[in-house]
Amino acid sequence: MTGRGLLLTACLALCSVARAQMQEPVHFSVEQRRLSDKELEIVFTARIDAGWHVYGTDVESGGPTRAELTIERQEGLKPVGSLQTKGQAHRGVDEIFGVEVSYLEGSATFTQRFELTGRTYEVGGYLTYGACNDQNCLPPTNVEFSFKGKGVEEVAEPIPNPVPLVEAVDTVPEEQAVEAVSVGEELWTPVIEELRSFDTVASGAKTRGGGLLTIFLLGLLGGLAALVTPCVWPIIPMTVSFFLKRSKDDRKRGIRDAVTYGLSIVVIYVALGLLVTLLFGASALNSLSTNAVFNIFFFLLLVAFGASFLGGFDIQLPSSWSNAVDSKAGKTSGLLSIFLMAFTLALVSFSCTGPIIGFLLVEVSSSGNIVAPTVGMLGFAIALALPFTVFALFPSWLKKTPKSGNWMNCIKVSLGFVELAFSLKFLSVADLAYGWHLLDREVFLALWITLFALWGAYLIGWIRFPHDEEEYDETGERIVNHRTSVIRFFLAVLCLSFALYMVPGLWGAPCKAVSAFAPPLSTQDFNLNQQETRATFNDYDEGMQYAKEHGKPVLLDFTGYGCVNCRKMEAAVWSDPSVSQIINNDYVLISLYVDEKTPLPQRVTVTENGQERTLRTVGDKWSYLQRTKFGANAQPFYVLVDNEGMPLARSYSYDESVPAYVEWLKAGLSRYNQHE
Repeated sequence: MTGRGLLLTACLALCSVARAQMQEPVHFSVEQRRLSDKELEIVFTARIDAGWHVYGTDVESGGPTRAELTIERQEGLKPVGSLQTKGQAHRGVDEIFGVEVSYLEGSATFTQRFELTGRTYEVGGYLTYGACNDQNCLPPTNVEFSFKGKGVEEVAEPIPNPVPLVEAVDTVPEEQAVEAVSVGEELWTPVIEELRSFDTVASGAKTRGGGLLTIFLLGLLGGLAALVTPCVWPIIPMTVSFFLKRSKDDRKRGIRDAVTYGLSIVVIYVALGLLVTLLFGASALNSLSTNAVFNIFFFLLLVAFGASFLGGFDIQLPSSWSNAVDSKAGKTSGLLSIFLMAFTLALVSFSCTGPIIGFLLVEVSSSGNIVAPTVGMLGFAIALALPFTVFALFPSWLKKTPKSGNWMNCIKVSLGFVELAFSLKFLSVADLAYGWHLLDREVFLALWITLFALWGAYLIGWIRFPHDEEEYDETGERIVNHRTSVIRFFLAVLCLSFALYMVPGLWGAPCKAVSAFAPPLSTQDFNLNQQETRATFNDYDEGMQYAKEHGKPVLLDFTGYGCVNCRKMEAAVWSDPSVSQIINNDYVLISLYVDEKTPLPQRVTVTENGQERTLRTVGDKWSYLQRTKFGANAQPFYVLVDNEGMPLARSYSYDESVPAYVEWLKAGLSRYNQHE
């Protein structure tokens, strides 16, 4: 095996171990504070690891797990108001659940005030919270508390019977008091080491670094598009020739000046990306992706950019700016003059580059990554500056470049269609935020179908816009029947085919290619899609017994009602026929919801990591099973097991690759059949 192969094998093995490890990204501390002789508050303070967030108290029903306080016992005091969130909370609409949520990053503080009513007091219960990152969600987690002390010296009236703060969780009757039991059945035996023994891990896991690479490539693509617009392409030969003539007797100096010119372009646009970051700040950028006001603004901005590219009007900076910079460049010398020339290019070409830059900054800023604008502008600037440097190094190549012509306006108009299509993505978020239901999924798809069909018609030549030049024959007569180039023909085929591809989506087809942009399928009024993958059981022991009786392996799905990425996996992977067929026919699917709040018939006390924990709900039970048996606590989390509860393959987490998921299912099925 080569050195590269050994390194890859080692990395995969480490990833496999890391995948099954427990995650503890949130660390809570609890204290009580005396506010006055008759008031106190209990303070829950959380330290949250980078990349994770904790949901606040004002999350709408049907969404992720919100912070809630449950009081199990209270004597000599009563709650005042409800649980409060302290600190800067971000607000937005969750694209999967379609509800407004609030969340905190870095740190979080929750407080509950109490009024003292007795000479002594005692209070106990637990705080329930939910935490997620870009790939996983933790099950609802409890932070228990218990305090007692001296109350008020004089009591005016009897203390009323305590009432739980959260009505959904009733106080346990004395006949159902907490009972300590041992969960040591065969099916609950830990298999953490056996799970880690599998050395492969799903490919294509999404990482933040991968996101930055995508942003860089998006910027690079935008720079290449700006390069071939009518405002930039004609400037290239003039600028390169200027540098070559300026240093006619010194070839090295000409190359140096051209390279400096290219680097100056990079500096200018990267500085623009940094400026956007400084103006908005890290927290604002993180909230842009779901903030309704910003998304409406972005929608209107991209519509304006699109209309500009279609020829409705030109977006230009004041000519006095470019004239002033150009004049300053002519009066200076050395590197400063070259930098000012690059700045002049940025100002003069703004009518073409401005909408592209605006679209790029809007897209990457709403990604929530603090360095995204800078990385995007770096890619844009490199693509824009590269030709000036390359043609200065190899002047003969300049003669082989295409001449300016109507083809550049075709690219400009095509970019206008792209900006109009992407503008609907931002309007969709605002529509979900305010509940207008103006842009449900079928309306969104209808607009995209129309836009891409019109784009194809333009490429064929059926539609013309104001900036499209008229064509004349050798006698000077205007050509009425325009000829379509081969390149435009094939591009038109792609656009029209994509429009047709989306048509079945009007009746509920998944249309996975646009699932990242279109509203969720739940917003669609008319849906004929009956291809669903549903769990056979929602109880572990019952499902395992059924699988053993029928001789089938088991797919354990540790999920949650508030798990965003669980819904993504179900929509993108489980809906695929190749996946649903294997699951429905060859496996017994057991979905275990770790945030299921149905109370257990009898509370259970367990010892975990040397500490006693109380399992109060069905969700607590399944979360405990995931932690103790498989050594993991994040969702989504999938495990293939045999009828004795032993793993058949590695665990699988958030990865929307259908081929990888199918391969994983087949590997587990093959191992099960071998054992049989």
